[in-house]
Amino acid sequence: MGVRVTTASVADEDKAAYWNGAVSRTVVPVEVHPLTPRPFDGLLVSHRLGYVRVSTLEADAARFSRTAALIERAPGGEPQIGVGVQEEGRAVLEQDGRRAEVSPGGLVVYDTARPYAVDYPERFRTHLFHLPRRLLGVPERDLRQAAATALGPTEGCGPVLLPFLAVLAASAHSYPAPVGDRLAGSVADLLSTLVAQLADARPAGEADTPNAHLVRRVREYIEQHLAEPELVPERIAHAHHISVRYLHRIFEGEGVTVSRLIQQRRLEACARELARRGRTAPTVSAVAQRWGFVNPAHFSRSFRAAFGVSPREWRERREAPGGAAG
Repeated sequence: MGVRVTTASVADEDKAAYWNGAVSRTVVPVEVHPLTPRPFDGLLVSHRLGYVRVSTLEADAARFSRTAALIERAPGGEPQIGVGVQEEGRAVLEQDGRRAEVSPGGLVVYDTARPYAVDYPERFRTHLFHLPRRLLGVPERDLRQAAATALGPTEGCGPVLLPFLAVLAASAHSYPAPVGDRLAGSVADLLSTLVAQLADARPAGEADTPNAHLVRRVREYIEQHLAEPELVPERIAHAHHISVRYLHRIFEGEGVTVSRLIQQRRLEACARELARRGRTAPTVSAVAQRWGFVNPAHFSRSFRAAFGVSPREWRERREAPGGAAG
């Protein structure tokens, strides 16, 4: 089941605090400051599609602040990447010293692991998508570059991404858990593309690092050969005419080692495939082998470490009638 919260039946003097608490519990801890003198009116509808939280907020003008103090109070929370799709009203987001203004029909990217603030100067309606940063498989540098960057409906991948996200938000309540899991994988893939595109579109004066192009080529190579068991750092280095030592050096700023990146992307591919339902669902071992894991015991240990359950438990939960709650 999803979450639906409205201030309609709350006493006028408690409306703002009530809605602030609902948003903080359901979406991400924030401080909400109304920008209107009248009693605050807000509606929150939220559903979960696999590891993606989809929330629609409709409310009076307000300022949302994700402060350093709020972040420090929940140190165990997994960092999330957020995307806001503006339906009605404007939004102005500030993070890392940058400012992005979003008009209806556009979107903005932000990172919940670092402070940010969003101003909605008039009544607004927005769709918020949150998912763990690690599932995007993009370097920390690109995430920082993409944060507080807006994209219009005719820019870059906007013509493809924005309609998809709008439809997904409107229909999130209707998908059974297995379908939701598959859609979550699509969201992660599309947002990875978005972050990479925004990071590449660096303003003049923000020069790319000398190795950035090589890192992107290596990442593309890994994606293309992910299912091959022979995909190891030595082979990658040879294919790019560099030493293994240099390969490891250029990844020092990526927040993940080459070997760990390969394993992470393989596990995500396995998780998506195990969540699919069909008449002839493949065995766990077949899925593992298809994505380059040659040792079943190693695969099971790695999968549990990444997702908290065994591969079989992961699949059984998504095959259960009715699926997981939204």
